[in-house]
Amino acid sequence: MRQEESDVVIIGAGPSGTVAAGLLRRAGKRVTILEKEAFPRFIIGESLLPQSMEYIEAAGMLQDVVEAGFQFKNGAAFACGSKYAHFDFREKFSKGWGTTYQVQRGTFDKVLADAAARMGTDIRYKHEVTAVDVAGEKPVVTVRAEDGEYRITGEFLLDASGYGRVLPRLFDLEVPSTLPVRQAIFTHIEDGIARNAGAVFDRNKILISVPPDETDIWFWLIPFSNGRSSIGVVGRREQFDARDDKTQLLDRVARTPNLAQLLKHAVWDTPVRHIVGYSANVKALYGKNFALLGNTTEFLDPVFSSGVTIAFKSSDLAVKVLLKQLAGEKVDWEREYAEPLKVGVEAFRAFVTAWYDQRLQDIIFLPKKAPEIERMVSAVLAGYAWDEKNPFVAKPERRLASIEAACALA
Repeated sequence: MRQEESDVVIIGAGPSGTVAAGLLRRAGKRVTILEKEAFPRFIIGESLLPQSMEYIEAAGMLQDVVEAGFQFKNGAAFACGSKYAHFDFREKFSKGWGTTYQVQRGTFDKVLADAAARMGTDIRYKHEVTAVDVAGEKPVVTVRAEDGEYRITGEFLLDASGYGRVLPRLFDLEVPSTLPVRQAIFTHIEDGIARNAGAVFDRNKILISVPPDETDIWFWLIPFSNGRSSIGVVGRREQFDARDDKTQLLDRVARTPNLAQLLKHAVWDTPVRHIVGYSANVKALYGKNFALLGNTTEFLDPVFSSGVTIAFKSSDLAVKVLLKQLAGEKVDWEREYAEPLKVGVEAFRAFVTAWYDQRLQDIIFLPKKAPEIERMVSAVLAGYAWDEKNPFVAKPERRLASIEAACALA
């Protein structure tokens, strides 16, 4: 079996892997990415958050993304029956980007991967990791490719395999999520909204819709720049039945008045898919000469589109620690990587929990919100979940509870 070497080996060419590669290449490191699939491929999760742009820029990939022609995004809108609220991410508590894009992930991920390759990353598609050995001085990765098996050794290994969760499976790091088991049913459509004379819809914002009689179920509608949209519904597994995915999704859209009106001219031309039990967690975020990135670490819930932002943040934090380690400096992965990453994850977790138990929905749909409170909430929804100057990040549960108490009094 042939042997190869690299400075850093990355499993997975998704957003966390390619941004990590870009950051490492800018520091002059040799990087090899091993990707099981061929790109582009379909994947769900299309609505980025403005905080993401900081990491795309730092990785040297901003121009690639800007020139790809994605749908501009400046906020999020929420609807529940006659209630409507929206947040403009340019009006937020935290400093930084206030706009971003809504993207077809197959295209977006390929744009980032091509940018990483342009910067000198060796990306190998249809190369599947079958085994990893970290017992020695350097991690050794066994790979299966179309032309046979080989081993590649690096100074360090980053697992950015996302839902594939390669190292959590191989090293028995997986633990159940504390969040309830939920299911998502989704597809892409030609939305037909431009032909709908009665439609009032801001294509610069993701739309989250809640049925008034089932407020723990919600829909996303994410418009793209080409007249198409991503549409999906999320609920507890027991809230769905044995009918096929397309029938259930169409039925639920038809029973949600604002979506039924918006999408009355939609063409449902793409297979409808589903995913169950997508929330995940791990025992540890790092080990001997390896670290986990992005959805490989923990995936919460898609309601606030936090997945890609957490992925990028994990890449940024991990690469900073790794570069110090490769330079011979003493590092503390717990203090410098795991703990900082968890700050934002816990802020998002508090928002996800408060969404499903209605506290956050009460805040969002409050007719008159204090401007400063609105700016603080907007900052978290825009992805600035690591800005501990924001009380909704520093003490999210306490802050959410206090605002909910004020809402109840109102």
